[in-house]
Amino acid sequence: MRRDMDDTIQGWPYEPEPGEVIAREVRARDGRMVVQVRVELGVLQLEVGGRPDGTRPHGFPSYLDYLRYRASGRGQTEAGKTTHWTMSPDHCAEADREFVQFYHRRVAWLSLQRYDKALLDADHTLALMDFVCKHGIDDDYIASHERFRGLVLFHRTQAAAALALERRKPDEAIDVVREGADRLTTHHTRWSEEHSDSETPNQPLIEQLRVLEQEIRKNFAVEKTLREQLEDAVAEEDYELAARLRDQIRLRTR
Repeated sequence: MRRDMDDTIQGWPYEPEPGEVIAREVRARDGRMVVQVRVELGVLQLEVGGRPDGTRPHGFPSYLDYLRYRASGRGQTEAGKTTHWTMSPDHCAEADREFVQFYHRRVAWLSLQRYDKALLDADHTLALMDFVCKHGIDDDYIASHERFRGLVLFHRTQAAAALALERRKPDEAIDVVREGADRLTTHHTRWSEEHSDSETPNQPLIEQLRVLEQEIRKNFAVEKTLREQLEDAVAEEDYELAARLRDQIRLRTR
């Protein structure tokens, strides 16, 4: 049995445009679908569900699930006081591996326009970041991941907006982009206050979302979404109109 990847690599050249992720879905020998990402020195192969590497850390679906189990297992001290569970260096190293794996699959899903799956992977990464914020070994380790929260929020917003457009709901897409930009702005402000000497790519990402919002408005002729109209009605104390708009929003989200 051949062990090299010459046929795969030679038949799939690595010639990306700037910022492009080259990915594809293929069927493996056993019939399951996998995602492949072409990189300069070869190919990454990722499972489409669960952990991208196909493992179950300590029998759990993901390392985040295992960490949650470990953290919840620290009940009470002998004195009856709750203890705060903290990640060990080994936990940090394994969490980093999971961050990287989900990053590769998330950008692959975005490249393949599989926005539902990109959204799930972004949510997993954000949940892992939240866990690290609460249980990280030290401030430096926490900051090493928080600096990238904006990028994950950006990817999540892209995916959620694209899903709304696929469902022919431009109003919803605009609301998603506005909410994502607001969350990113909040994170950027907090990060800048706490780490004035450290740069993040947040501001350009916020600007990209503002541009995306305007493009959707222009392409779908949306002046104001229902939620924006509701905000205006509440600000003007037109509560009758606000009630009607809430009903319309409620019906739309069913």
